[in-house]
Amino acid sequence: MTRIWNSIVGKLWATILLLVSFVLFIFTVAMLEFLDDFHMKQAESSLKQTATTISNIVAHTDIDQITDELLEDLLNGDTNGFIALNNQTVISSYQTGINQEKIRNALLNSKEFQRVFDTNEPLIRQMILSSQADEDKMESYFVLGYPLSIEHEVQGVLFIYQNPSALHETTNQTTKIVFLSAFIAFVLTTFFAFFLSSKITLPLRKMRAYAFDIAKGKFDEQLPTNQSDEIGQLAVAFNQMGRQLKHHLEVINQEKEQLSNILTSMTDAVITFNRDKTILLSNPPADRLLQRWFIRNGVDKELFLPEEIYAMLDHVLTFEDKLEEDLEIDGSYYRITISPLKSSGQAIRGAIAVIRDMTEQIKLDKLRSDFIANVSHELRTPIAMLQGYSEAIIDGVVETEEDKNEMIKIIYDESQRMGRLVADLLDLARMESGHTTLVKESVPINSVFERITQKFSQVAKENHIQLMFHTEMSDDVLINIDEDRIEQVLTNLIDNAIRHTPEDGSVTVSLEQELSYLKVQVSDTGEGIPKEDLPFVFERFYKADKARTRTRKVGTGLGLAIAKNIVEAHNGNIRVDSEVGEGTTFTFYLPLN
Repeated sequence: MTRIWNSIVGKLWATILLLVSFVLFIFTVAMLEFLDDFHMKQAESSLKQTATTISNIVAHTDIDQITDELLEDLLNGDTNGFIALNNQTVISSYQTGINQEKIRNALLNSKEFQRVFDTNEPLIRQMILSSQADEDKMESYFVLGYPLSIEHEVQGVLFIYQNPSALHETTNQTTKIVFLSAFIAFVLTTFFAFFLSSKITLPLRKMRAYAFDIAKGKFDEQLPTNQSDEIGQLAVAFNQMGRQLKHHLEVINQEKEQLSNILTSMTDAVITFNRDKTILLSNPPADRLLQRWFIRNGVDKELFLPEEIYAMLDHVLTFEDKLEEDLEIDGSYYRITISPLKSSGQAIRGAIAVIRDMTEQIKLDKLRSDFIANVSHELRTPIAMLQGYSEAIIDGVVETEEDKNEMIKIIYDESQRMGRLVADLLDLARMESGHTTLVKESVPINSVFERITQKFSQVAKENHIQLMFHTEMSDDVLINIDEDRIEQVLTNLIDNAIRHTPEDGSVTVSLEQELSYLKVQVSDTGEGIPKEDLPFVFERFYKADKARTRTRKVGTGLGLAIAKNIVEAHNGNIRVDSEVGEGTTFTFYLPLN
């Protein structure tokens, strides 16, 4: 139905129907008004004529001689009446139907008709009286009060009332005729409208379908052009437009495909911005970069790109020149080049940004420089000791064999320390460059971590430290890890805890499940780590106050950095909590699934 009303046929049909309906409505109202007025005048004339006849009879005879039979002869079928000497005395009457007495009393007690008894002027009114057919129904009547006078003296009043049922019947018949005419007009209008549609709207509907086909990319259809009027010329224009659109779209698609292949094959992120800084186009590397920035800034922020990029965009769009900068954003390094885009009128319509992620390159350069600096720094002391003691031996400074052996032992210890240092440095460098390969397998949690802990039981006894293992995990729970690497992490943490815990202290290894992770804690009751040192404990070669070291055994300063890299390679994380004088707790999480 909605489709018909939205079409030309429906609108044409509705217009004609509204026009015909309006004309019929005006005609019907005027006709019913005319008939109503006509029948009222006819009723008044008929009542007055009847009353005049009775009045003439009364004038030549006596009023008492007007009997009921005479009234019946003088009144027609739908007219009733009675003669009253006053509002209480009725001398003759002719009334049909029911409620005769109610009607008579209503007329006699009417204030308007009381004047008829005192004047010589007839009075006609339309009144609501009881029905002659139904007991509890009221109907409209024409009522005439006509004074009967002899020699200008009122002898009585003739009341004549007529039920306008004939008028109602005529009105109903007229209404039926009008509705029948309206129905015939609707049928003829519908036929006429659809006849026009076959001549006018059918070609238009074909053009509409052809336009939709063009919008869907179907250019092979052709409209018939056998008409020589304006519709035929419009069909020729549609066909030419379809051919031109097909040609231009083929050219655009070829250029778009070439551009898409170029952008997709690029490793740099490419983003095209509109004049209002909205994104128009981006390649897959840019999509990944935008997604990362969007997650970082959150959905509540209006601008999810870094503020530095928006500042560069403002500069390019304002001054219309190319801008290239190296920026650090969230710990990542980018080389960003933004150039203006101009329309055919040389007006700025947007900008294009090429973003190259330099993080890995800078990270590798930093690793290389840090590695050289750290090695040179850490190897300087043992090399100097090796040179000093070896020169003392060569120069014969050592006199006794015992002193010579002690120096040789120091040279051996320092060479071992250098070996460990170089091995740890190489291991850490491989991890931070992402070249660490994990050999994961499912192992039982309790047995593996308890075994690693028990390796230090003898060392703990020698240092008078209580080593405890506590677990809340079931014995049958498995975890997918590289057992050797996790043993390296736990070994480093337990060894550090024992070395930095005084006698009669305790070291506790505990296991529990937190959400979908295994939570491992290594706690000691040692002297703790100062608050200002906590943010740096996982950095390479960082060592807190040497006064905390209970023995002369000092590590390389790389153990915690290695442990952090191993845990993160397992998609976990590690943290430290410590209070000076109370102890330290290292906590790391490993995913259970």
